Amino acid sequence: MIRFENLCKSFEVNGHRKVVIDNLTLTVETGRSLALLGRNGAGKSTLMSIIAGNMRPDSGRVISDGTISWPIGQTGSVHTQMTGAQNARFLARLYGVETEEFVAFVRDFAQLGAHFHMPVRTYSSGMKARLNFGLSMGIKFDTYLIDEVTAAGDAAFRARSAALFRERVSTSDAIMVNHNLNELKEFCDAALILEHGKLAYYEDLEEAIEVHKQNMR
Repeated sequence: MIRFENLCKSFEVNGHRKVVIDNLTLTVETGRSLALLGRNGAGKSTLMSIIAGNMRPDSGRVISDGTISWPIGQTGSVHTQMTGAQNARFLARLYGVETEEFVAFVRDFAQLGAHFHMPVRTYSSGMKARLNFGLSMGIKFDTYLIDEVTAAGDAAFRARSAALFRERVSTSDAIMVNHNLNELKEFCDAALILEHGKLAYYEDLEEAIEVHKQNMR
């Protein structure tokens, strides 16, 4: 369960205050994989960062009775001065998982070769995506936050990440942002639409997609 209580977030843009989350109060029950829909700039990534605890709201709070991943796919999820292996060891200690087993999982999944032991700042965007996804999927969370991650990497990586993600969400919840509506249909069974700072829940994913398409027009 994730509950938003009077959540507000805004940014100053060109001397004006832009509200992206407007006094949001909503409960998302356990047992669903949700598509998070909204036009570009609606605040989807901002909301994901607040849910993960990476960004503070202006007011209000997010309550959860389970563990939540960081936003998989967003930049800034790893320390770029550390190597991939060092990032894995740090996260293993932080989340209390067995270190060497976790490092081996990330190494084998990401397939970075010698780069796994080089600073992340030297990685290409695709290499960072593989590392980030491996780090995230190597830890069992109750809810996974997925922000466009399946759009990154080559075809082989996308296939492997989709298979692993499918395995994880069979026993966990997810909130997923993806401009590819077909991928949302593959993984999600309900939806949230963020529009003008308001978040609406839709039990019917197809209905939500149609509303989203109307909003985009």
